[in-house]
Amino acid sequence: MPVEFLTQAQREHYGRFAGELSVVELAQHCHLDDKDRALINSRRQDHNRLGFAVQLCTVRCLGTFLADPIDVPSNMVAFIARQIGGYDPTCLARYLDRKQTRHAHQAEIQHAYGYRDFNEAPWGFRLTRLLYAQAWTSTERPSQQFDIATHWLMVNKVLLPGSSTLERLVSQTRERAANRLWSKLSALPGRGQVVALETLLQIETSRRTTALDRLRQAPVHVSGPAFLASLDRYVELKAFGMNRLNVTGIPLVRLKVLARHAAQISAYRMARMPDDRRIASLVAFVHSYQTRALDDALDVLDLLASDITSKAKYLGKRNRLRTLKDLDKAAIALAKACALILDEEQSSDDLRASIFSLIAKPQLEQAIGTINDIARPPEGTFHEEMVEQYGRLKRVVPRLLSDIEFKPTASGVPVHQALSFLQTIDGPQKDMPGDAPVAFVTNAWRRLVFDKGGRISRAGYTLCLMDRLQDALRRRDIYVEDSERWTDHRSKLLQGAEWEANKVQIYRSLGHPINVDDALCGLSKQLDTAYRQTIERFDQNKAVRVEYTNEKPSLTITGLAKLDEPESLLALQDKVMALMPSIDLPELVLEIHAHTGFLDTFSHISEANARASDMPTSICAVLLAEACNIGREPFVRSARTELTRHRLLWAHQNYIRTETLIDANARLVDHQSTIPLSLHFGGGEVASADGMRFVSSGRTIHSGANRKYFGSGRGITWYNFLSDQYAGFHGIVVPGTLRDSIFVLEGLLEQQTGLIPREIMTDTAGASDMIFGLFWLLGYQFSPRLADAGEARLWRIDKEADYGVLDDLVRSCIKPQRFETQWDEMLRVAGSLKLGTVSASELIRSLLKSDRPSALAQAIIEVGRINKTLYLLNYIDNEDYRRRILTQLNRGESRHALARAICYGKRGEIQQSYREGQEDQLGALGLVTNAVVLWNTIYMDAAINRLREQGEEIIEADLARLSPLINKHINMLGHYSFALAEGIKSGVLRPLNDPNTGPFGA
Repeated sequence: MPVEFLTQAQREHYGRFAGELSVVELAQHCHLDDKDRALINSRRQDHNRLGFAVQLCTVRCLGTFLADPIDVPSNMVAFIARQIGGYDPTCLARYLDRKQTRHAHQAEIQHAYGYRDFNEAPWGFRLTRLLYAQAWTSTERPSQQFDIATHWLMVNKVLLPGSSTLERLVSQTRERAANRLWSKLSALPGRGQVVALETLLQIETSRRTTALDRLRQAPVHVSGPAFLASLDRYVELKAFGMNRLNVTGIPLVRLKVLARHAAQISAYRMARMPDDRRIASLVAFVHSYQTRALDDALDVLDLLASDITSKAKYLGKRNRLRTLKDLDKAAIALAKACALILDEEQSSDDLRASIFSLIAKPQLEQAIGTINDIARPPEGTFHEEMVEQYGRLKRVVPRLLSDIEFKPTASGVPVHQALSFLQTIDGPQKDMPGDAPVAFVTNAWRRLVFDKGGRISRAGYTLCLMDRLQDALRRRDIYVEDSERWTDHRSKLLQGAEWEANKVQIYRSLGHPINVDDALCGLSKQLDTAYRQTIERFDQNKAVRVEYTNEKPSLTITGLAKLDEPESLLALQDKVMALMPSIDLPELVLEIHAHTGFLDTFSHISEANARASDMPTSICAVLLAEACNIGREPFVRSARTELTRHRLLWAHQNYIRTETLIDANARLVDHQSTIPLSLHFGGGEVASADGMRFVSSGRTIHSGANRKYFGSGRGITWYNFLSDQYAGFHGIVVPGTLRDSIFVLEGLLEQQTGLIPREIMTDTAGASDMIFGLFWLLGYQFSPRLADAGEARLWRIDKEADYGVLDDLVRSCIKPQRFETQWDEMLRVAGSLKLGTVSASELIRSLLKSDRPSALAQAIIEVGRINKTLYLLNYIDNEDYRRRILTQLNRGESRHALARAICYGKRGEIQQSYREGQEDQLGALGLVTNAVVLWNTIYMDAAINRLREQGEEIIEADLARLSPLINKHINMLGHYSFALAEGIKSGVLRPLNDPNTGPFGA
């Protein structure tokens, strides 16, 4: 366990002032009350009074006394001096010479204000207990726990010990927590289970690999055999019986981290671990990967069902094209017969003879038969072709029913009863027993499930059941308790006593009344006011007009014209660009580390080994290998320890993972908001979300097809979130092009930076009535750019209200009763999302992913229609609002262009086969992109300061239109230098470019 984990800079700033204090810090720590001044004024001389006051404020601010008591910010001394009589700060020099007096003052301050030494009981014990609880229940980094300890000591008025003492205490408690975890886990399995677990590390002669290596490989194909192989993996892991062990009291997050470590390291290294740690790692791996294997199997089942439907549609359309000539011929024959029937001059007595003289009876019978065979029902289903795919499920269904335990909600009972009945059927018979449950069979399936004699076709019955099972699983009407992704997410909502205890607070924090009538009244008044304001200004709004086509009204919104770029802006862009230094991408990343220390947030997955020397360089190389999509080989330098092939592989396996990437990104995002230029870009309250598409050339189930983006191949979407300060604060990897609306809220609720965006902007794909409803419930503003805003439906609550020129457009009326009965449930969902008890994307997916929304989903959709109408009225009425949305979305597209320039290797195709690998690689890409944005912002800010020093007049409005998403001055290809000058390593900026001689002066 590493004992020294702080950087040199962190040690130097510990218990020291890092610079001048802010106004808030001065008011918080240096304000002197009557008691303070009475104690200070009891000193006899000016330098003693000022020195005593400075030491008092120092211990309040830092939590410790300084060896040099006058090594404090000058504005702090001046602030204190003004409060006690305006003393000359230079008199502190005399105070420095009186060592005995200084120590006496420190003792007096400790006694008067209750400060205690760290070694006094019980402070050391209490802090150890706190740190141990933190280490046991969370995965916070050592430096984070160090900060927690420092804050706790200051709050409890315990003088800070030396940094090495606190470092050693943090390391010792973390080691105790790790040892406890290994001890508890290794003691859970019985002797037989331990023997079975040890076999995972033995090489299987038939495969030339270990069972551990085999079981940690997720499926990469979508097929019946792939599902069976996934199910075999789940059954094999389940056979170890780890899910029956009592892991109560062991934090789930610690279990998952240990399992991930076991899944990443080699079986050879695990075999060499001490017994308790090896067994604990194997227990954690089997326990966690059993759930993951079940999720993977259900994912493959869902994809297989979708693939069967897709294949059936393809075959149906192809067969229909083949038979169009026959259909046309039969239709023409019947049209001729029908024409005779409709001919009023034709005698009804000889009608039959006339028809048969025109078209022979056998020919007419053939035409009728052809149409019955070829013509499709109005709903246009392809169930016949799906039945032809029955062979793909024939072997799957028995294993599915025997190895996976499904649980129903009330809505899922019919499907669950049919599953249970199908499980009792043995043998290859083609027909089902007459008493088989059929309540789940929809009208579209009936003619394929039942033949003319009323018998039940086993193939049709099974296919219909699988179709209904897929729908029920997506809605979570059917769920699997042992699963994580396919469990009932509604069970994770706040419930019972927990909900009642938090209910009032949640209502208040979200800004909603407890009484639904009050909520409806407020919405009705707000909607009516928005209509009135829009109508009042409609005649002056030249960009919007109502047009009538075939007496049907529609709204036409004129597109926004491109903003003019004034000469001052163009000149400023050229001057700033001319000053930007040229740099290689590796040097840029290391320089940003010098400013932020973000590479220090990457910690070893098990914390078992001390941090190796020059680790930031190794992590930088690995991040660039992932972000540039070129692999580690171009960065290998056998002559440099930190860049050897072995070191880079070790760093990638042990340091690059979701939690470390998130922590590092938070460091960059938070630093971006401190740069003065960023405040001109925005305040951080506004964000946008958009998807960036990547072709996935490797075999993987975590991808999807979309000819528009991926051609004939498959791909993934990196759905990322960008603040108005150009910082990317969250990213989600989704297969193919799933509806963006599923993931919009996740970026706001689950991001872990210091930003608190309140408004988010998306393209049309991110918009839905459901999302509008959830945004309103959670207190966020949703501002999408709708491609067809003029055609969007406007809703009203008051049926009798007259909305003037818009009245003909407001044809739809809200049904308040839908959410009146679900008000408490809606707020329970919102509160659960806010508190993080349930995943936003999974809950929304279960609410949205079905053709038949539940009563709760309908209620959220109904309130979403009100919120969407409020948005549309503002969108219609306010050109500045439309412009803001367009500007922010354009920023997101420009960031995508920068990310494309960085991710240039392998033609920009992602070859990772597994979800975790895709997330890590695109997380690295997002991190490096943010590093580039931050570096550009820092140097653009410096360039602006240089121009001001040279007397240039800079218009404030032009600063807001500058963009740090530039890369012409950054070399990303071929040259990978990791050398920095000493001054730059310590945070000094490199010289700005000379416009007259540099690369941008031409």
